[in-house]
Amino acid sequence: MERQETSDRADAGRVRADFWRTARRAARQIPFMEDVVAAYYCAFDRNTPLRAKGILLAALGYFVLPADTIPDVIVGLGFTDDLTVLTAAIAAVRAHMTPAHKFAARQALEQD
Repeated sequence: MERQETSDRADAGRVRADFWRTARRAARQIPFMEDVVAAYYCAFDRNTPLRAKGILLAALGYFVLPADTIPDVIVGLGFTDDLTVLTAAIAAVRAHMTPAHKFAARQALEQD
C-alpha cells in the first residue's frame, strides 16, 4: 500500500512538471484546451474525489508523455490520440470540474 502511494505521488509529480510545457505546445491544436487545463486544476484539487483524480492524472499523464500511440511531433495527427483519452476522461469526471477550476484555466490560458 505504501509503495503504491509513493508511486502515485511520483506520477502526479511528473504530470505537474511536464503539463505546462506540453499544454503550451498543444494549445493551437486542441480546440478544448480550457477543459484540459481545468482538468489539470481539478486533478490537483484536494476536494476532488480520489477516483476522479486517478482518471484525470492517468489521462494527463498520457497527454504529457512524448512517446505514445501517435507521436506528438506528427503535425496534425500527433495529438489525436491524446484528444481521445482526454475527452473520455473529462466526460467521466465533468461533474467534479467546478467553476473555480474553469476560471483558473481561463486565467492561465490568458497569461500565455
